Amino acid sequence: MIFALAGNQNCGKTTLFNQLTGSNQHVGNFPGVTVDQKSGEIRGQKDCTVVDLPGIYSLRPYTAEEIVTRNFILKSKPDGIINIVDATNLERNLYLTLQLLTLRVPMVLALNMMDELTGNGGSIDTDKLSQQLGVPVVPICAASGDGVEALIETAVRTAERKQLPSVIDFCPPGPVHRCIHAVCHQIEDHAQRAGLSVRFAATWVIDGDEAVTEQLQLDQNEKELIEHSIVQMELER
Repeated sequence: MIFALAGNQNCGKTTLFNQLTGSNQHVGNFPGVTVDQKSGEIRGQKDCTVVDLPGIYSLRPYTAEEIVTRNFILKSKPDGIINIVDATNLERNLYLTLQLLTLRVPMVLALNMMDELTGNGGSIDTDKLSQQLGVPVVPICAASGDGVEALIETAVRTAERKQLPSVIDFCPPGPVHRCIHAVCHQIEDHAQRAGLSVRFAATWVIDGDEAVTEQLQLDQNEKELIEHSIVQMELER
């Protein structure tokens, strides 16, 4: 099995990667770019590899790091995603998490720096967070290794069961919500043929993502229908 380790910069991702792999690491480059590709065997597991993706804040393909991360997940199709987030800065980190959820890949959330959060008097209801996101949530401290064994077990079990994130609509009712659902309906067959999650594809088509639009191989009439939905959304906002 192959796992993608994804998260923001400075959230403890490299520290967690080292905890997951120990000394069983390899360094190369992602195809076509000079971005380091670190991978390693997950300790204590047979035939389980984790790839440390570059630290990013969004799947919007502007930087080499964002392009590498998105392409790896879409094209290499890992068996699971380990999304590490900083528990002390949860709101900012969840921006990427919500985008990763639309990819419809088995995923587990590693809630890092819980020691700092609790040390400052904070707390997070991990069961409620798991229910709201539709994926398992495991509290960890990457620096000390606390919770890492539970994270490995949860990630492997989630991938083995092909447990996809629950389909949860985070978009509140309104023009954006209506536009996303209209475009989902318009591109559904194309997205399935392209091997893309429908919600992921619709979101980025609306955002003007040329790479995703090209993958869908839409005809001119379909593009015009989508453009009409987008214009209608803008008029109603």
